[in-house]
Amino acid sequence: MKSSNRGNVDAFIVMDVMEAARAAEASGRHIIHMEVGQPSTPAPLKSRQALTQAMDENALGYTVALGLPELREGIASLYKDWYNLDLNPERVVVTPGSSGAFILAFTALFEAGDKVGLGEPGYPSYRQILKALNLQPVGLQTRPENRLQPVPADIPDGLAGLITASPANPSGTMLDHAALEGLIDTCRAKDTSFIADEIYHGLQYEDRAVSALEVSDDIYVINSFSKYFSMTGWRVGWMVVPEDHIRTIERLAQNMFICPPHASQIAALAALEARDELDDNLATYRTNRQLMLEELPKAGFDKIAPPDGAFYIYADVSEHTNDSRAFAAEILEKADVAVTPGMDFDPIRGHQTLRFSYARSTEDIREGLTRLKRFMKRS
Repeated sequence: MKSSNRGNVDAFIVMDVMEAARAAEASGRHIIHMEVGQPSTPAPLKSRQALTQAMDENALGYTVALGLPELREGIASLYKDWYNLDLNPERVVVTPGSSGAFILAFTALFEAGDKVGLGEPGYPSYRQILKALNLQPVGLQTRPENRLQPVPADIPDGLAGLITASPANPSGTMLDHAALEGLIDTCRAKDTSFIADEIYHGLQYEDRAVSALEVSDDIYVINSFSKYFSMTGWRVGWMVVPEDHIRTIERLAQNMFICPPHASQIAALAALEARDELDDNLATYRTNRQLMLEELPKAGFDKIAPPDGAFYIYADVSEHTNDSRAFAAEILEKADVAVTPGMDFDPIRGHQTLRFSYARSTEDIREGLTRLKRFMKRS
């Protein structure tokens, strides 16, 4: 059978690294995982208990396409708690993970062939989802002096949209209110739709994360229960859209997904009431972050982006290699530590960068750093 050019997307390299690490573990080796961008902790206890009860009492069939009304209301309340925003719950759309939100947003906002800007380094699946939808991703090469975030001067004319991430993957850097305001104002002047990826909100270590909704309502904001809420495999996310876009998104969601997984929505609703447990996870990440900042330079990785949030360190390794994929493979083979080559995040400069995740236990992070220092000393 013929296949479409739209299916010609690049592999998600971190998934290949995960598979190589799994194969190494299957052969009996003990691998420290610094490649994967997910918490090592399970969903909150309240979530698991709520789902156990729901499975005994409920058939867990279809929900309405935009998600359980009580979950949408709970998410709207979160914006009051975190940002002091009064958000209309009708603007909240529950989705099958943030990936489902990207598909809905890109489909609702853009025509085939439109150009959509994204900062590089950045989350690789933006680029591949755009390609699969017959859209043209336009990489904006960000600079260290701008904390690897786009600035208004980086935005060219002719973009139908711009997507930003704060805290960012892979750098962990954040956009403050003034930076978001500058980008949103520039997009408005250029008739460019603005999409804010806020999936790592809740995971910040010094200043608070600012939501783009504090700047404007005429934007799309995407978030998820994957990271702060420790529910990656449950595949439940959300987005906030302008009121005049609700029905458009609803029609698309009805036909593309029918609804988000009912079981995951039950767990997500309970997770909103489990923030004490989730803040304990954040305390572990804070400890791990400090360890990484202290010990990675001792291993020779001293050119790093300032990680304000998320759970990543993004390092310039140009002094050690011009082939980050081969370097990551060597680290896995010789040090039993899995890390992600930067080519996933930046097709131009990523051959000289690595991403290190510190989402595992502190014990694992200590051991991984010991192995990295030993490896680099031998190299």
